[in-house]
Amino acid sequence: MPKQTLEVLANKFTIHSLSVDAEIPPQVFKSPLYFIGKTSDELSIVVPESISISSEESDVGWRVLEVLGPLQLSMVGIMAQIGNVLAAAKVSIFIVSTFETDYFLVKQKDLENATNALEKDGYKVRF
Repeated sequence: MPKQTLEVLANKFTIHSLSVDAEIPPQVFKSPLYFIGKTSDELSIVVPESISISSEESDVGWRVLEVLGPLQLSMVGIMAQIGNVLAAAKVSIFIVSTFETDYFLVKQKDLENATNALEKDGYKVRF
């Protein structure tokens, strides 16, 4: 199977941690791209840095590499293969997924190293 193409999205993103019982701030839903994850222990929200929300903890300066899809849910190993390339390059990742694709978040300071490692391994990276 040929390697996927990834696209680096233009915005920087922030990963927020809120209390599990917090209300999701309404401005989140106005963002063109956001991710919300909730468990019995935590509520995490990923939004562009331009969206200001009050959170218990946050981590700024993330860039998004979108695996261009759509990917089939039956496809095996896509995240693992890309994750292995980035791990070998010593790039920390935060991953979110949708029904059709995966998004790898890497810190801005690691973006060049990440894209170089992916391209060296045969992936196409678009900006």
